[in-house]
Amino acid sequence: MSSDILIEARGIHAYYGASHILHGVDFTIRRGETIGLMGRNGMGKTTLLKSMLGLLPPREGNVLVRGSDMTRAAPYRVARAGIAYVPEGRGIFPNLSVRENLIMAARAGRDGRNDWTLDLVLATFPRLRERLKHGGQQLSGGEQQMLTIARALLTNPDLLILDEATEGLAPLVAQEIWRILHRIRQTGISSIIVDKNLSAVSAISDRNVVLVKGQVVFEGDSDSLRAQPDSLRSWLGV
Repeated sequence: MSSDILIEARGIHAYYGASHILHGVDFTIRRGETIGLMGRNGMGKTTLLKSMLGLLPPREGNVLVRGSDMTRAAPYRVARAGIAYVPEGRGIFPNLSVRENLIMAARAGRDGRNDWTLDLVLATFPRLRERLKHGGQQLSGGEQQMLTIARALLTNPDLLILDEATEGLAPLVAQEIWRILHRIRQTGISSIIVDKNLSAVSAISDRNVVLVKGQVVFEGDSDSLRAQPDSLRSWLGV
């Protein structure tokens, strides 16, 4: 296995109860790579992420993190391997202040790197600096998303996974999130981005993976994806 591969999922079959969601999915992400994970609602995107993160262990197949089998490892072990997750719904602590949400997550990366400090995060997300004393429940949806991304960055990850990066956000706020994600990409952090905005995702991704009914129907660069308008309408409704 190549040393630059962060996560490799092989032949993943995942279920919710009796419902068979993923049907033999293969997925790989390498160091420094940004991948757009696409598909209509209910096609298995979040299930794939949870399978790789230990939140929903697959019934069949294997998940390797940095070459080590972590198919049924506890989620905290995956996180300690340098993987940070920004879930759909954000998952902030509403009873803690913005500052408390941030500092509780801060730690050096797995190799001791501490590039993302509180000062750098606040410089990257100036809105959060203005709201450090506010409770999590007092933030707008966009500010909560910024807080969740900032909190993930303070773990100094090698891979940042974002599920529905701009779901439900006002256009100007979503634009700000994409600006931040481009900046994160330039730092060399790998990313898996789930979002319905095809143009925004394809503008930042090195590679795109499209799921339909729990199976990979496309994997390739953005130019190759855009060159298939009929398939895009079928796969994504765009």
